[in-house]
Amino acid sequence: MSSKSVEERDRVIVRFAGDSGDGMQLAGGRFTDATAVIGNDLATLPNFPAEIRAPAGTLAGVSAFQIHFASRDILTPGDAPNVLVAMNPAALRANLPELGRGATIIVNEDAFSKRNLEKAGYDSNPLEDGSLREFRVHRIPMTALTVRAVESVEGASTRDAGRAKNLFALGVLSWLYGRPAEVTQRWIEQKFSRKPAVMQANLAAFNAGWSFGETTELLDVQYRVPPARDVAPGTYRNVNGTTALALGLIAASVRSRLPLVLASYPITPASELLHELSRHARFGVHTIQAEDEIAAAGMALGAAFGGRLGVTATSGPGMDLKAETIGLAVALELPMIVVDVQRAGPSTGMPTKTEQSDLLMALHGRHGESPLPVIAPSTPGGCFDVAFEAAAIAIRYRTPVILLSDTFLASSSEPWQIPGVHELPEIDPGFTPAPPPEGNGAPFLPYARDERLARPWAIPGTRGLQHRIGGLEKADGSGNISYDGANHARMTELREAKVAGIAADVPPLSVDSEPGARLLVLGWGSSEGAIRAGAQRAREEGHKVATAHLRHLNPMPANTGDVLRSFDRVLVPEMNSGQLAQLLRAKFLVDVESFGKVQGQPLFSAEIEQQIEERQ
Repeated sequence: MSSKSVEERDRVIVRFAGDSGDGMQLAGGRFTDATAVIGNDLATLPNFPAEIRAPAGTLAGVSAFQIHFASRDILTPGDAPNVLVAMNPAALRANLPELGRGATIIVNEDAFSKRNLEKAGYDSNPLEDGSLREFRVHRIPMTALTVRAVESVEGASTRDAGRAKNLFALGVLSWLYGRPAEVTQRWIEQKFSRKPAVMQANLAAFNAGWSFGETTELLDVQYRVPPARDVAPGTYRNVNGTTALALGLIAASVRSRLPLVLASYPITPASELLHELSRHARFGVHTIQAEDEIAAAGMALGAAFGGRLGVTATSGPGMDLKAETIGLAVALELPMIVVDVQRAGPSTGMPTKTEQSDLLMALHGRHGESPLPVIAPSTPGGCFDVAFEAAAIAIRYRTPVILLSDTFLASSSEPWQIPGVHELPEIDPGFTPAPPPEGNGAPFLPYARDERLARPWAIPGTRGLQHRIGGLEKADGSGNISYDGANHARMTELREAKVAGIAADVPPLSVDSEPGARLLVLGWGSSEGAIRAGAQRAREEGHKVATAHLRHLNPMPANTGDVLRSFDRVLVPEMNSGQLAQLLRAKFLVDVESFGKVQGQPLFSAEIEQQIEERQ
């Protein structure tokens, strides 16, 4: 039994950082799962290097995983870490500027060799030159202790011991914050069940880290973060945005009884959706890795033409290539979902870093007048709801829909309450039935419209529903090729009116406001958590502020203009140079103030708080 003192904390932010081969994402993921079991609310932020394999020990190769866990509801992965686990000098140097005074640093001192210090750009050893005096530094020889722990494992190699030091670090942190060891031990046993020596090596490393924390005099305090209070009852699982989005698409497939077809070309960070959906063939999911982005878009549109739920997923550069096919989908008026997991651009840009810079492209990045709905999730778990809604809109209105996620949402995770399948609304595809053989001979009109201005969805090969398909302009009603100017104007107006009519199904923009607030902070996409947290902090300092968040970007909620005009000032923070702010100014003639961030990082609550304070 440990005799060390125990302190209770309301919340903690921990960041694991090391070389891209040090297993920081694995260690962070295992720590997250153990945290979820305890019942803490949590939010995570993985950070990957852009290079496939940067030189070991360099700043370019640093990989990190941050988790914010608390005994109350939290909205973001946190700004500055309270604890940094640095596996080498490069990890320390890359992350040190973000640490606050008094933060705890746990380092693998074995990695602070002269060569590694040089590769990280250090002239002297920061563990010895006094440059870390503002922090609580714990120097642990993780490599040596891991090797010693694994030595007794029969069949384990020196390489196995070297690769297990991340689990030693995980063991130390698991003890320090009272995470249940059984969760990680069980995972190791399952993960390496076919490699007994590797399994035993990893178990030995993890258990050694736990024991080190429990027995060493370096760590004299153990911390406890109680389970989150006021959590709605239900069954929860930890999901990232990619998993939640995949489950949302599967749920839409089940509730619409349409087989799901995803066609994609691998591109960071959207490739993970292809990987995730490929695991769910038992639900009738078909995944296709296409030879290029154009082919992927064509396959998804072809699937929609054939009566399937057609989906394609990509990131910014892929959207450029899919633009022509998306325009064809607008002209054909077929349900198709285009998932854009935004990343920092232009061109290749910073492919593993986050951004919200595809908004104007999603709205206007096609030739001709080609409006379509655009919808954006704001939380990892919320990706499920938005994916389901995107499918429902596409099917009901016979239109392609663009879903704007981003790198931050795709890879971050949070507890998500699992809904019951039968709690989700049914989505009626409304296929046009074959006319009776004894019918009156009236011709089928593929571009006739219902009350939503949606055209019929006629499955190819259905008797009596033969019709012409293609990208040329269609005659209203009959769908025949038409070069008539008046008809083109009418078809353009009908397509625009159909998308605008979706606003009838869009809930009004909700505002969280205090009495007397004259400043509105309005966001979209993944900025919601930072905006809400920043506003909460500003209110605690006595500032009056209101917040609102747009999920539907085209069409926007019908009351958006009224909301904007009801405040003296409107601030729009976003991870671009002011794209939504530009749209709002043009559409509603409101003097919107923009706060743009294009650093490849998500917005932080401290930044929002500062922007609010500057405007009070």
